[in-house]
Amino acid sequence: MTGTRRTVAALFLLPALVLLGALVVYPIGYSVVRSFYDQSGDSFAGIDNYKSLFSDDGIRTALKNNVIWVVFAPTLTTALGLVFAVLTERVRWGTAFKLVVFMPMAISMLAAGIIFRLVYDQDPDKGVANAVWVGVHDTFAQSSAFPKAHPGRDSPLVAEGDGFITKSPVRMGDSVLLPLVGVAPDQLPDDARRAVVKAPQLGKVTGTTWQDFTRGKGVGRLGQPDPAELGYAGMKVEAVKDGKVVASAEAGADGSFTLPASADGAQLRLPGSNFGAPYNGLDWLGPSLVTPAIIGSYIWMWAGFAMVLIAAGLASVPRELMEAARVDGANEWQVFRRITVPMLAPVLAVVTVTLMINVLKVFDLVFIIAPGSSQDDANVLALELYRKGFSEDQPGVASAIAVFLLLLVIPVMWFNVRRLRREVRR
Repeated sequence: MTGTRRTVAALFLLPALVLLGALVVYPIGYSVVRSFYDQSGDSFAGIDNYKSLFSDDGIRTALKNNVIWVVFAPTLTTALGLVFAVLTERVRWGTAFKLVVFMPMAISMLAAGIIFRLVYDQDPDKGVANAVWVGVHDTFAQSSAFPKAHPGRDSPLVAEGDGFITKSPVRMGDSVLLPLVGVAPDQLPDDARRAVVKAPQLGKVTGTTWQDFTRGKGVGRLGQPDPAELGYAGMKVEAVKDGKVVASAEAGADGSFTLPASADGAQLRLPGSNFGAPYNGLDWLGPSLVTPAIIGSYIWMWAGFAMVLIAAGLASVPRELMEAARVDGANEWQVFRRITVPMLAPVLAVVTVTLMINVLKVFDLVFIIAPGSSQDDANVLALELYRKGFSEDQPGVASAIAVFLLLLVIPVMWFNVRRLRREVRR
């Protein structure tokens, strides 16, 4: 139409075509051919490499995880981007919020993987996720303060289940000493004070439970509170008769406690709840949670991308439709569901399809975040391709995985191209 000769046009396109052929067409063709050969590349293997895609346990796990990724990651990322885009239209600092949400896109997958490897660290003092989770848990269920406490030498206590109990019953007017050891000084409760011997009281049973240990060789008296020894503040003490709890008390800051007359003739028990290991949070990178945890890091990175595209589409939605719906009595949820979402359907489709293509080839996050013990459980096709091709020296199987990934991407790309052509025709 412009009068440009085809030869001139071909010359201008030639550099791009050469690069496209060298970097795209040739690798695809070579991978297809190589997928039909054995490990050495000398013998024709037929479809044996493709059979292994459905017989190899590692590849089947990777395929299952890829299905989880394709179903949940694009859906959740698009939904979160939609929520952010709609809400930021209604606040004055929406631009600043969009900048913060979009900022992770400036971080490489490698850097994001390292960040979230630290976020998901099992130690609550290092990992943000477990620090928050343990904080919420301890708000509603107090963790034990004495997980490693146990009786020392010549102790009046013996083990019973997860706790300890006195060897003999106590009587009214007794002042019982219950010494324990094994708790590091820096792990004792913050309100712990110097242990004191509780004075006997008429018609009651008194006692003291404390850390019976003073640093230094030959320092302190065994079985007696010394000036440097602290009480077990908050220790629960139960009086037990015939297997039934008849009275209970909680030790004060100095480790002292008082039980009523009903404790007469009972044995004193320190229940196992005093000594349970402290709650250490979830094993985010364990076999059961590693894939959802990595998907969470992906959503953190790509929610900003979805938000920006959806916000651009939202800006083109006619405001008259929304105002007319409000005038007719529709509430905000109805406006969102009946007008905003349908009008944004083409944009939402673009975002979802783009993310689906992206997650089919996800590799970096899984490789970096998943520890060696859980990498098999978090495996995806792109990672398995790398492992087969470089770690296990099975280039034929790796090529078959690459071709299979291409076949998975082609329908999604075809759908996207058809949708774009329809939009152009409109």
